[in-house]
Amino acid sequence: MKPNPPLRPGTIEDAPILAELVNYAGEGMPLYLWSKMAAPGETAWEVGRRRAAREEGSFSYRNAIMVDHAGECAGCLIGYAIPDDPVPIGDDMPPMFAGLQELENLAPATWYVNVLAVRPQFRGRGLGTALLAFADETGRALGKRGMSVIVSDANAGARRLYERCGYREAASRPMVKEGWQNEGRNWVLLTKLL
Repeated sequence: MKPNPPLRPGTIEDAPILAELVNYAGEGMPLYLWSKMAAPGETAWEVGRRRAAREEGSFSYRNAIMVDHAGECAGCLIGYAIPDDPVPIGDDMPPMFAGLQELENLAPATWYVNVLAVRPQFRGRGLGTALLAFADETGRALGKRGMSVIVSDANAGARRLYERCGYREAASRPMVKEGWQNEGRNWVLLTKLL
């Protein structure tokens, strides 16, 4: 049995790698959105790094659990508890996010894996599985009934990882892309009981 890789809280120094990892997990959607948020003369990556370095907000180094391998930052996990009674979706929700929020609302009382990513050169070493095991521990510690995650139907590798760790398809919604390029057609909600 191989030892568990070292997990640690994110630090502000992780912000550049965290932006990269969040973009992997979001299948390019974060970079697309950051390009829309960029100030004149600012690149999309600079927006991502700035947001990762924030002290508050869901996408902040403060909410990240990092995994290291061979002395390098290799991957991360960011998640949060979905309330027992999720708030209904308002009419002002942008269409690009409405389907994602609908799926999230179908998984009340779960711990939601918002970001799980391992850099390509470190994949296949069990790091994603170790991060998911930590996510399960977090969900249990918070008294959640289960776990949830949303993936693109085109992301076969991520789906295999989640299914190997006990997740099963619960629902799906069509993607609304608005110019974002992705091979997927649907977002898929995967859940598992704890």
